[in-house]
Amino acid sequence: MTEEKEPKKKRDKGVFREYFELIAETAVFVFFVMTFVVQAFQIPTGSMEPTLLIGDFLLVNKLVYAGTASPIEAGLLPRKNIRRQDIVVFKYPNDLAKDFVKRVIGLPGEKLEIKNKQVFINDQPLGEKYKVHSDNQVIAKNDTYNYSDNIRDNYGPVVVPPDHIFVMGDNRDNSADSRYWGFLPLNYVKGRPWIIYFSYKAERDAYLKTSARDRLKKLVSFLPKARWGRMLKLIH
Repeated sequence: MTEEKEPKKKRDKGVFREYFELIAETAVFVFFVMTFVVQAFQIPTGSMEPTLLIGDFLLVNKLVYAGTASPIEAGLLPRKNIRRQDIVVFKYPNDLAKDFVKRVIGLPGEKLEIKNKQVFINDQPLGEKYKVHSDNQVIAKNDTYNYSDNIRDNYGPVVVPPDHIFVMGDNRDNSADSRYWGFLPLNYVKGRPWIIYFSYKAERDAYLKTSARDRLKKLVSFLPKARWGRMLKLIH
């Protein structure tokens, strides 16, 4: 009997080892993907409405703007330069532990000015079919506009410095963006939102509610408040 059980024990050990290796390899792969390829990101505020809504869960492409180490790598994994009107996820300059999402408006070396809510690039009006204005009031510029809310509708002119960009939210009257905290260093950009993998109708201050009770409430409301039509939607 002992001689018959020994092979079975070895087989069990072999199966366990195979499963362990599979789990370990999968964990390494997922860690690599989440570290270097994609990032999960949730929209907490309405600054990018109507393009991105509170409660949208995104996958962010982290490779799209990354540099390449060699011509071979560049051929296999082509990268893009950041272009105007790209939506980007980046480290918030005033708190690098936080990630923000905005749209690129001004590029390095460009003159940017906002006159009565209209953006001008190098003195030419910029067409922006994606933006919305929730407030019809136009706030005039005064001598201290750089340090007050008066920069919302009238700003500049300024020249975007090298290796920086100027970003703004699509919900133009309700967005904390480059008008208020300055130019964004290019090396703070983490990637470009790719796809909405889940979406639900969240409360506007949901990101501030972090207690166990609030988290349970969010979990229970996921499916009843799901916005099925936004799922698997590509982001432009």
